[in-house]
Amino acid sequence: MPIYIMMSTLTDEGRKTIKKHPERIEEVNREIENMGAKVLAQYALLGQYDFITILDAPNNESIAKISIEMGSRGTVHIITLPAIPVEEFIEKMS
Repeated sequence: MPIYIMMSTLTDEGRKTIKKHPERIEEVNREIENMGAKVLAQYALLGQYDFITILDAPNNESIAKISIEMGSRGTVHIITLPAIPVEEFIEKMS
């Protein structure tokens, strides 16, 4: 399945939720997996974004649906990018 990078920034409401219930992060990951993607890795960040999540999803339409669902909750702003493994990229360029 294709790999996607989801970079997220919490809203004020999202920060309040995480402060009170940090386990909510894992709950959301399970929700994402129930929508058909697999969370491969996730990191909390310092800087412009609060989290980076590496996902395996069936296709662009599936990840778009997940991004819209997560963003519509009002607790997070999301940027989602498709990612090509370097090995595949090199192979395609040859």
